[in-house]
Amino acid sequence: MLKTTLALAVLSGLSASLLTTSVSAADLAASYNPPVSNDPMVNTNNDWNGAYVGGHAGMASRHLNPFNSGKGFDGGIQGGYNADVGGVVVGGEADLSYLGDANVRVDGGNLKERHRLGLKAKAGVPMGQTLIYGTTGLAMTNYRDANGISGPDGWKPGYILGVGVEQKLNEKLSAKVEYNYTGTPNVRSFANGVGSERDVHDHTITAGVNYHF
Repeated sequence: MLKTTLALAVLSGLSASLLTTSVSAADLAASYNPPVSNDPMVNTNNDWNGAYVGGHAGMASRHLNPFNSGKGFDGGIQGGYNADVGGVVVGGEADLSYLGDANVRVDGGNLKERHRLGLKAKAGVPMGQTLIYGTTGLAMTNYRDANGISGPDGWKPGYILGVGVEQKLNEKLSAKVEYNYTGTPNVRSFANGVGSERDVHDHTITAGVNYHF
């Protein structure tokens, strides 16, 4: 009888001890807050959604080789909006550029490109803080007479095809490099009083910076 009583007392003590330990562990788990990471390598600047504005500078030439003659300085401003749709960034952009009197070939000589307004659609693949994208859209270009060659008045419509890569620098700023091919069909010019029409084209390579809202 004494042995039975002692055994029951030991079991009761062990049960109470285990119950106390379980309650304490549950209280600790409920009150635990994971530490906030201050690791500088963790970066949350991968969001490409929203509006942006910026500027660009580079060169325009009818030759793809930037060392050929006849090129002009390309500088201007741009603005647009991006949206992430199912892991693909799509958007639209408008830009206005000064083309620095870059030469384009027409019958009898050259005309000089002055300004361009571009309205482009954009689609790209985000890779963290890097965006690789393509563009296509409408270009409106005006020309200046040169060396006895008269060009069209006003703005001539054409098309743009391009590719680019953009890199986030921080939450608000990004840098980009972009190539565009622009074709303008049926540009009318006059040389020695004789009129003709010709499709003209140019290549632009620019670097730019965007500010994201």
